[in-house]
Amino acid sequence: MTAFRMELRRNRSLSVWVAVAMAIYGAVIAAMYPVMVENDALFTAYMKTFPEGFLAAFGMTGSLSDPGIFFSSYIASWLWPIMAAVVALLVGTRVAVDLDRGFLDLPLATPTSRTRYLAGSIVGQAIVMAVLTVATVGSVWLVGVIVDAGFDPGRYALAGVLCWLFGCAIAGVTTLLAVVSLSRGRTSGIVGGVLVAMYLVFVVVQVDPDWAWLAPVSAWDHFRTTELIDMGTVPAGDLALFTGIALAGWAAALVAFRRRDLAA
Repeated sequence: MTAFRMELRRNRSLSVWVAVAMAIYGAVIAAMYPVMVENDALFTAYMKTFPEGFLAAFGMTGSLSDPGIFFSSYIASWLWPIMAAVVALLVGTRVAVDLDRGFLDLPLATPTSRTRYLAGSIVGQAIVMAVLTVATVGSVWLVGVIVDAGFDPGRYALAGVLCWLFGCAIAGVTTLLAVVSLSRGRTSGIVGGVLVAMYLVFVVVQVDPDWAWLAPVSAWDHFRTTELIDMGTVPAGDLALFTGIALAGWAAALVAFRRRDLAA
């Protein structure tokens, strides 16, 4: 529990400030939703002036007055993946940073085992992602209720779960790479590069259906909130995929950290 409490203290400022920023953003865009519904024809005509690839990159493949497309355009297509990746890289590479700064020797000199130390960090990562998810998705839904946008609470809750698992999957892979490389820089470069490549694949597939066979390799193809919010479709396979990646990454990190030569 000592390692876990320490991790919570170290994550406190990051969690609060990022959560506040995300909540404010979510509240502002939700407050704008009735305006988009009232001016749907104007917004649709304006969107037609942009290239198809640009609209596809931000999930704007229909009317912004549609709740699912609205959420995907302003949250799921770009903001949440970016913030989830940034936070995952900050908290998931902490072992490497602690070693580089000479701090890691202190907790490991106590009866706290390597496994318990890293497990505390992993639980902290999951909690940080949960806080950010609630702040982001919750603010959109809550302000939507205030402005009578008609956002379905159950579907938004499930969209929140998908967002959380997406972030956890990035954190799981990040933690494993940080343990293996013992470098925040290398880990950030690999994770960032892979995510950018996946995003480009997603955009190419949206623009040119001939490349649709590449879609499954992109995380964005499994992070689809439009159908979930609009039709209540439960993405069981995608939920299971992100859960599996997160758990596998964290479990492998625990095994690797226990055996890792920290002096190498």
